[in-house]
Amino acid sequence: MAQIFHRSTNFIARFSLFSAIFLAGIALTGILALARSPYLTRQNISREQPVQFSHKHHVGDDGIDCRYCHTSVETSATAGIPPTKTCMNCHSVLFNNSGYLEPVRESYRTDQSIQWVKVHRLAEFAYFNHSIHVSKGVGCSTCHGAVNQMPLMFQANTLLMEWCLNCHRNPSAALRPLDQVYNMEWKAPTDDAGVAQQKQFAIDRKIRTTAELTSCSTCHR
Repeated sequence: MAQIFHRSTNFIARFSLFSAIFLAGIALTGILALARSPYLTRQNISREQPVQFSHKHHVGDDGIDCRYCHTSVETSATAGIPPTKTCMNCHSVLFNNSGYLEPVRESYRTDQSIQWVKVHRLAEFAYFNHSIHVSKGVGCSTCHGAVNQMPLMFQANTLLMEWCLNCHRNPSAALRPLDQVYNMEWKAPTDDAGVAQQKQFAIDRKIRTTAELTSCSTCHR
């Protein structure tokens, strides 16, 4: 019986198959890389705001405590956006004629909130509670970065699920003395005594088990 296909057909078939697998792998790698890129996570990207508020000036230079503006961080799931009145506590006197701050004065006069652009935006299906993290001794800078060095606020971490899980698998590494929660200069210890103290924090503060902290229902409710 005469050969229907040329001998090279076998090579072409194998080449096509392996090429398809290779291209599918490249496409999957590209999709995963894109999902973790700043283009989608918005990590390290400063946001334009109605008033370019500088945390570096207010926190780093003036030493204003986080809780002065974010009043509900210890009692609520959200840290809270300060009302314009909080700004005017100082700026009714300081720089009260500055054109730069006219949107703040206009907001105060009209009682219309400034439309701030949210910087740290979790997916709607992810639940996060500020108060429980603060009460257990997780510092602001652990998640938000060194805001005292940020002239314009940006998202310091990816906020991806794997980032959250890395902490929930080893929570003691993120714990600090309770009086240091709002200290932007605090650094995690690297010596054995410091690490042992953090582990003791986890015991004393009744941090839940790794199984509980990494359970789907902990963050997805």
